[in-house]
Amino acid sequence: MMTIRQALINAKARISAVSSSPGLDAQLLLAEVIGESRAHVIAHPERQLTPEQVAQYDAWITRRADAEPVAYILGRKAFYDREFLVTPAVLIPRPETEHLLEAALEFAADRPCVAVDVGTGSGALAVTFAANCPQATVYATDISHPALEIARQNAEVHHVNVTFLQGDLLMPLIERQIALDLLMANLPYIASDDVPQLLVSRHEPILALDGGVEGLDLIRRILEQSRHILKPGALILLEIGADQGEAVTQLAQQMLSPQQVSLMKDYAGHDRVVKITINNA
Repeated sequence: MMTIRQALINAKARISAVSSSPGLDAQLLLAEVIGESRAHVIAHPERQLTPEQVAQYDAWITRRADAEPVAYILGRKAFYDREFLVTPAVLIPRPETEHLLEAALEFAADRPCVAVDVGTGSGALAVTFAANCPQATVYATDISHPALEIARQNAEVHHVNVTFLQGDLLMPLIERQIALDLLMANLPYIASDDVPQLLVSRHEPILALDGGVEGLDLIRRILEQSRHILKPGALILLEIGADQGEAVTQLAQQMLSPQQVSLMKDYAGHDRVVKITINNA
């Protein structure tokens, strides 16, 4: 019979080439297989696994060794203060996006607010914002119907009211003449030539990764569209690539002549969110 210790050692060796945290991944997957916590897995290395558990764990480690993310294998991913259903139809939520969320919550605190999450994917940003800002009217758009289905399920699980609209960036709101106080977007910002070289492109949706030749195509388009829909004093929050801060700042200044543009850094000290404040007049 195989023990937890043996299973973890074998698994870590098999996935170390594709994971930056093979030990953690191995523990999380085994905990799910045996229906226990990660702490239990760590504390009981001599526990023996059943043949059925060994077979399921082997299948999951095979998937992880093919670079499939743990979140897709488990079908869920934690973000901010809650957990979300994820499938290969949506980009897996990242901790970096929490910076954008926190700036949005600070802006919308204690005020009526009409907000949108553009390119919502799993709905993690829109749903978490709506849950923490119940006085807001929240919309979320995505061009992908399968992604919107996942986002709707997440909104139902977390009992929040978000209006989901399918379409190209802000067009569903422009067509309905909905004016915004807050625009949030984590759009594809990876240059097209770089996408195939990334491990994430093997399993996560290319539609959610590919930002065009320079990685700025969708950011440029949403800035153009936003001119038709933002209220005076509105705030735009855009997640960007670590090397795109200066370029997006210049785009915003040229296209919107805003009151202010500033950059927020992520946990690693890289530029990650552009904050654009629209003039009050």
